[in-house]
Amino acid sequence: MNLTTDVLIVGTGIAGLFTALNLDENINVILVTKSNITDSNSYLAQGGISTVYDENDIEDFIIDTLNAGNYKNKPEVVYIVAKESKDVINSLINFGVKFDSINGQLLYTKEGGHCKNRIVHHKDYTGKHVIETLSLKLKDRKNIKIIKNTTLIDLIVKNNKCLGGIFLNNDKLLNIYSKYTVLATGGIGGLFKNSTNTRILTGDALSISLRHNIKLKDIDYIQFHPTALYQKSADRMFLISESLRGEGAILKNIYGQRFVNELLPRDKVANKIWEELKLNNCQYVYLDISHLNNEYIKKRFPLIYNTCLDYGIDITKSPIPIRPAQHYYMGGIEVDELSRTSMNNLFAVGEVSCTGLHGNNRLASNSLLEGLVFGRRCANYINKNIYNKEVEILDCNKNIDEIALENKILFKNLLKKYRSDISDELV
Repeated sequence: MNLTTDVLIVGTGIAGLFTALNLDENINVILVTKSNITDSNSYLAQGGISTVYDENDIEDFIIDTLNAGNYKNKPEVVYIVAKESKDVINSLINFGVKFDSINGQLLYTKEGGHCKNRIVHHKDYTGKHVIETLSLKLKDRKNIKIIKNTTLIDLIVKNNKCLGGIFLNNDKLLNIYSKYTVLATGGIGGLFKNSTNTRILTGDALSISLRHNIKLKDIDYIQFHPTALYQKSADRMFLISESLRGEGAILKNIYGQRFVNELLPRDKVANKIWEELKLNNCQYVYLDISHLNNEYIKKRFPLIYNTCLDYGIDITKSPIPIRPAQHYYMGGIEVDELSRTSMNNLFAVGEVSCTGLHGNNRLASNSLLEGLVFGRRCANYINKNIYNKEVEILDCNKNIDEIALENKILFKNLLKKYRSDISDELV
């Protein structure tokens, strides 16, 4: 089956949805998702979205982001994100997102690596609220079509120009031809035994990029979140948001001793936890917020409170057993400041891309922000340039089974080459 469209977007996390909603309404868009709209890391995001508090905060925001990324970041990209952060937050509010506020003033919380309160949030399930709100807006856009439960197998390519994508939909081949293609396929957590990510994120687009010599960058930059709920099952590990530590939660070893400054950047906190696990030959340490007011905990962190209750832990009374888990990929498809890849007519936004914002360690709550800023930049470029483009049809005769198998191993093998130290963490 063949379809044609102006813009093909693969992935329905915050980057994919925001890109689609910022495209002109006379541009036809097909959004494809591997599962359903709620099956993304964006939907799982708890803490919130960072933003500059005001114009005077731009410099501090830049310093915090560079410091967290160990100055491996691209400073010009960090500046762009800081400068445009307030505007994309206002765009979300205009789309109907309701961040926590008092008397009409946004409530800002603090997270690790930030020198001040600058995180906007919706209780402790910000991502869920944002994705559900943007999904409702999609229904108002007659130019946007969504195709669910459909897996990207390969790109349609001619002379380093992307002409669309090849998909499997209910075991049937689907070719979608487009003027522009946007990859918004998310992270790589499905490649790891222990991850906070949804399990369907297996780096398919990165394997496809390798096949077509699309430039990747910072392949070895993998973030482990310090605080995931310790559990013995093989399911996705439940994230215990950074915002608990921002509100005063304390990390303790198995002897009840505090051992680290909880508000250091993620890599430093995770490393300290690993040290404690090895030193005491144990599987977890504790995160304790029980010293705060019970009702405040329940109101501020309803998702975490109720999820921990399901595991028999009342966080208003007992500490939470936690350990680090793979959480985010700072590397990815190399893009410029307009989200363009090294292949013509192909863009990448969100976690699958590497903008240079994060360096080798992402600052808390900068991921959703990055997807918003560069999703909009991508859309703005397409809005200005699509009208002199034509859809080009190319016959596609490929061994789909062979390619699908290759997608499962190409990027994982490259990851093993760059990060032999974490080979045992991979599935």
